[in-house]
Amino acid sequence: MPRPAAVSPDQIRTTVLAMLAEAGMDHDHQPPSGERFRHVVSVRKLRARLGAGDPATLARILNTIETEVVRAGLAGVAIPGLPDTIAEQMRTLWHAAVAVQLDEVVNLKADATKASEAAEVARRDADLRVELLRVELAELREQLSTRDTALATVRAECRAASGKMTAAETAALDLRAALTSANTQLSTANAEHAAAIAAIHARYEGLSRQLLQETEHQREAWRSERERLAGEIVRAQERIAALEGLRERLLTELASEREGHQRAAADAAALTTLVADQRALLQTIQAGAAAQVGTRRPPRPAAMPSPAPGRHRRASAAPVPEATPTPARSTARRKAR
Repeated sequence: MPRPAAVSPDQIRTTVLAMLAEAGMDHDHQPPSGERFRHVVSVRKLRARLGAGDPATLARILNTIETEVVRAGLAGVAIPGLPDTIAEQMRTLWHAAVAVQLDEVVNLKADATKASEAAEVARRDADLRVELLRVELAELREQLSTRDTALATVRAECRAASGKMTAAETAALDLRAALTSANTQLSTANAEHAAAIAAIHARYEGLSRQLLQETEHQREAWRSERERLAGEIVRAQERIAALEGLRERLLTELASEREGHQRAAADAAALTTLVADQRALLQTIQAGAAAQVGTRRPPRPAAMPSPAPGRHRRASAAPVPEATPTPARSTARRKAR
């Protein structure tokens, strides 16, 4: 099949007229001759201007356009020595004759071109049909050969299948006999199975009742145990509350004992200070009495002072340590209480 034209005839006609207008060949100027037309417009220039197109198609359309353009210029041909009316009539007659002749030539050329293209297309179609028929003939021959081979294979398989069918029929008879025996055994087994299922159901019913009874006993035991545990929890809570009260009371007593110990320590410190003051006063009095005795009696040169009073003063000057209560004694006292 011929490929579609990349450029339409209208585009070609528009491009040719544009090229003629660019060369100064428009309706306002003298129509061009054939040589001038071919000089301005050619197939190579037209194809370069369009950018695509079949050269044969472009040449055919360009010839048609050239004929039309050159024919349009015959109306301006002047005939010297004749009146204007006669010249105009001759010009009209000549234009009509040339137009008819050119139209016939163009029509003949177009018919010849169409016939040639149709013949070419028909030839190509015929060649394609012949080629297709040859391909189909080769495929049919291959299919026929394959079918013959398959037919021979099927015949051999049919003979083998006939033998297998005979053996299968014999085996089917044996299987029917075995099926009858199996059905009998199956009936016996079904009866035994039904009896076993009935026995299992009876046993299941007994076990189910026993399980329900044991479950009820367990629930009663759990309910009693729960009540007992609830009572123990209440008693334990009461015991905990009593212990909490005892703890608070013991803490209060401990705080009061600590305050008493602190007051006793303060009293002991005050008594210690008072005893020290009294001892100092006693020592002062003893020193004054000794001085008075010395002035009344003569001194004894060989006599040594007795260490007893000084030792007594040192012993009495030493502070008496106060018994401070220890945690062990407080704990023992609380236990005794």
